[in-house]
Amino acid sequence: MRTRGDGPKALLFLAPSLLVFALFVFFPLAFSGMLSLTKWDLLSGERPFAGLGNYARLFSDKVFLKALANTALFSLVVVAAAAAAGLALALALDKPIFGRAAYRAGIFAPYLTSTAAMALVWLWIFDPQYGLINSALSRLGIAGPAWIASIDWALPALMIMTVWRFAGYDMLLFLGGLQGVPRELKEAAYIDGAGKARIFFRITLPLLSPTTLFVVVTTFITMFQNFETVAVMTQGGPVNSTNMLVFYLYQNAFQFYEAGYASAIASVLFAIVVAATALQMWASKRWVHYA
Repeated sequence: MRTRGDGPKALLFLAPSLLVFALFVFFPLAFSGMLSLTKWDLLSGERPFAGLGNYARLFSDKVFLKALANTALFSLVVVAAAAAAGLALALALDKPIFGRAAYRAGIFAPYLTSTAAMALVWLWIFDPQYGLINSALSRLGIAGPAWIASIDWALPALMIMTVWRFAGYDMLLFLGGLQGVPRELKEAAYIDGAGKARIFFRITLPLLSPTTLFVVVTTFITMFQNFETVAVMTQGGPVNSTNMLVFYLYQNAFQFYEAGYASAIASVLFAIVVAATALQMWASKRWVHYA
C-alpha cells in the first residue's frame, strides 16, 4: 500500500539510473540537437550558428538520400528474412531431437561473435575468385557475381551476411515464445480434426504475435543503426551502393569534419527510428494478441 513518503523514496532509489540516463542519453541527445544548428568543423572552438541550414541541405544531398534509401531497404529485407528464418529454426528445434542444445548453441553463436570478425570471414566467402559461394556456384556451371565489388550485388551480400547473423537471435526469442503456447490448445485442435498448417496459423502464430512484435521492433532499430558491417566490408561502396545513414554520419563527422551536418543526420535518424517504432506499436493493436 502506497504512503505519502513513497515518492521521495522512489526518486532516491531511481536517482543512480536517472543520473546515468541524463549523462549518457539525454545530454548527448540535447547536445547533438544543438550542434545540428551550427557549422562546427570539430576542430575549432567556434560554432557558427546555421539555423535549419543543415536540415535544408539534407534534402538536396544525393548521397544522404541514397544512404537513406539503402538503410530503409536493408532494414526491411533483413528484418523480414531474419524473422522468417528465426521462426522456421525455432519450430524445427522446438521438437525433441538428438543434439538439440548443440544445434541451438551453434545457430546462436554468430550473434555473439564480433561483427567485425564475422565481416572479415564473409569477405573471404564473397571473394569472386576463391570465395566459398562462387566456388560452389562454379561447380554447378554458374558464374558467380563479384559480390562486394558489384553495384548490384554488394547490398544483397550485406543482407545475406546480416540475416545469417541475426537468424539465431530471432530463433532464441521465438523459442521462448513457443514455450508460452499452451500445448492443450494445439492438442484440442488436433483432436477436433485441425491439420498442422491450420493449428500453426490459427493458434501458434497468433499466440506468438507479442514475440514477433518484439523481434521486429528490436531488429529494425538495430538494422537502422548498422555501421560495422559497412565499415569493414564495403566502406559504403561501390559508388555509395551500400552507404547507410550511420556510416554517412561517421564520414561527415570524422572524415569531412562537418560535425554540425553529421548531427543533423543523427537527429533525422533518431526521428525516423522513433516514428517507425511508434508506427509499429500503433499498428500492432490490430494483429498482436495477448493471451
